[in-house]
Amino acid sequence: MLLWWFFFFLSGGGGGGAAGPPAPPLPGVGPTTLAGIPVNARQVVLVTGRGKDSPVSQVVLYRRTSGGWEPGATWPAHNALRGWTDDHHAGDLRSPVGVFTLTDAGGLRPDPGAKLPYDRSVGFTIAGTGFEGESLAGSFDYVVAINYNHEPGTSPLDWTRPLGAGKGGGIWLHVDHGGPTHGCVSLAQEHMKELLRTLDPAQHPVIVMGDAKSLAR
Repeated sequence: MLLWWFFFFLSGGGGGGAAGPPAPPLPGVGPTTLAGIPVNARQVVLVTGRGKDSPVSQVVLYRRTSGGWEPGATWPAHNALRGWTDDHHAGDLRSPVGVFTLTDAGGLRPDPGAKLPYDRSVGFTIAGTGFEGESLAGSFDYVVAINYNHEPGTSPLDWTRPLGAGKGGGIWLHVDHGGPTHGCVSLAQEHMKELLRTLDPAQHPVIVMGDAKSLAR
C-alpha cells in the first residue's frame, strides 16, 4: 500500500484532494503504466494482449468507485497482426502500447446512444478482406478514436497527426471482423455499442493497452 501511495503522489495525485482518495492499482498494471493514468480518470478500458507478438487480447471496462476499480465483463478482442510496440510507426502492423484518452466516437450506423460526441458519416464505409480472408464490411459501424496521434475533440476521421504522419494514426476501437487489425483494437458489435453507451466524457475515460508484460512495468 505504501508503494501505491508513493506512485500516486509522483503522478500528481497528492495535489488538492478534489479527486478523492486513490483507488487500488488495476489488475496486471504496474507502477510505470499506472502513473500514466490521469488522476481524474474514472473509466478505464483495459486491453491486455496475450503476448508481445500476438493479435489476440481481452478487454475489461473498469469504473472507479469509492472502493476502488470495479470491473465489468471480460470481452474477447483483436489487436494488430504483429502484436504490440512501444514505438508505433505507420504500417508496422503493431498496436501502440500506452495510456490514451478517449474523447470522440462515430460510425457508419446511427448513434446508438453514445455519450461521447458521435460523428455519423459515410466516411466510415469499408470493404475488402482482412488478413485471414474475412470480410471487413461493417468494421467501422461503430468506432471510438484512441487518442494516439489523434487531435482530441475531432472526428475519428480527422487526419490531423500531431506527432507527424510517420508515427501512424487512425487507431480506433471498432467492430471486430474476426481477425487481426492493422493497429486498432476490435470488439464484437454488441460490446462496442455497450461501450459507446457507457463511456462518459464527464468521467474522463482512458484506454490502457498493451501486452501483459508491457502493462506490468
